[in-house]
Amino acid sequence: MRSLAIRAACLAAFTLGAGTASAEVLKIGVLSDMSRPQADFAGPGSVLAARMAVADFGGTVAGMPVEVLSADHQNKADVGANIARQWIDADGIDAIFDVPNSAVALAVSSLVSQKNRALVVSGAGTSDLTGKNCTPNTVHWTYDTWAQANTVGTAVTKSGGDTWYFMSVDYAFGHALERDATEAIKQAGGRVVGTVRHPLGTSDLSSFLLQAEASRAKVIGLGSAGVDTVNAVKQAGEFGITEGGQKLAAMLMVLNDIKALGLQTAQKLLLSEAFYWDLNDGTRDFAKRFSGSFGGRYPNMVHAGVYASVLHYLKAVERTKSGKDGSAVVAAMKAIPTSDPVFGQGSVRTDGRVIHDMYLFEVKAPGESTGPYDLYKTVATVGADKAFRPMDSGQCPIVGRRAD
Repeated sequence: MRSLAIRAACLAAFTLGAGTASAEVLKIGVLSDMSRPQADFAGPGSVLAARMAVADFGGTVAGMPVEVLSADHQNKADVGANIARQWIDADGIDAIFDVPNSAVALAVSSLVSQKNRALVVSGAGTSDLTGKNCTPNTVHWTYDTWAQANTVGTAVTKSGGDTWYFMSVDYAFGHALERDATEAIKQAGGRVVGTVRHPLGTSDLSSFLLQAEASRAKVIGLGSAGVDTVNAVKQAGEFGITEGGQKLAAMLMVLNDIKALGLQTAQKLLLSEAFYWDLNDGTRDFAKRFSGSFGGRYPNMVHAGVYASVLHYLKAVERTKSGKDGSAVVAAMKAIPTSDPVFGQGSVRTDGRVIHDMYLFEVKAPGESTGPYDLYKTVATVGADKAFRPMDSGQCPIVGRRAD
């Protein structure tokens, strides 16, 4: 009898252990810049946003616990692709999120398509992710170059800034922003009176800014990002360019950049984001909880995009019951309307582009601000149906020429 009891106990232990080992875990990875120039733009804040979304969803989906991994792609396409391959082949990652840096995002998108996992981009800007390089496995959530250029170019032109001079960084990203903004400005009834291009990472932009000032255009469009835009705004302030009546319009700048610049320097700057913490009760609640876990720092649109996209992804997995078939999960994401407290109502198009409102903001003057992150006032809201490139214009191969 004693021998039988021991055998029964061992069998029960083996069965329990096997059941525990085989239990499926949904794994998502936040692939970002954790320590380099885009770390504030995305980075650790994106990891926090993903973890907040998982916690708000309840920590499990379709009976599976959800695990969040993170890694630093170092802004190198080969490093990012190798991490993604390791995650999928060895670590069982089901979906990858964020991926600031367009070159990295394009490389990872191709790999994820081959491996049939899901990629949900918040940090990268290239509109090619939903254009010529679209796949059934990729969703582009927060913004893209077309939306940034269209939002700023159209809204500023319609509000009276009908003559522009572009100061753009001289590589593909800057060229795309300038090209798309020029088209939007022309359609809105404005015109571009000139352009000048500067090398990436140029510390002294004085000669380029003086050319822009001499053009007498109402708006100086900054077709750059990151440190180039920050330097341009700083030096424009030193020259007193905006005091002469010209406005600066940044094609891509986020809350962190403005906080770093300070209102004295950044005041009156026009920029576009897909999210601002003080839009409504939902955005304020998210920002308060985020900042409470992030040393008092507030989220930007990339962080909000990671939060919202993880929530929507989990809703899709709840429908498919597994994350292993990436194209099936992405198809479910497209079938379910988007709804979250930071972006509101929206949808995911066939090309993978998420549709939501975009906003044109003007940076407040120091005397207008009532707190450390009270930085923007809303100039215009661009509705979801107008904010992004029409689907039939993107040359996405899974859409063809079919209209949205």
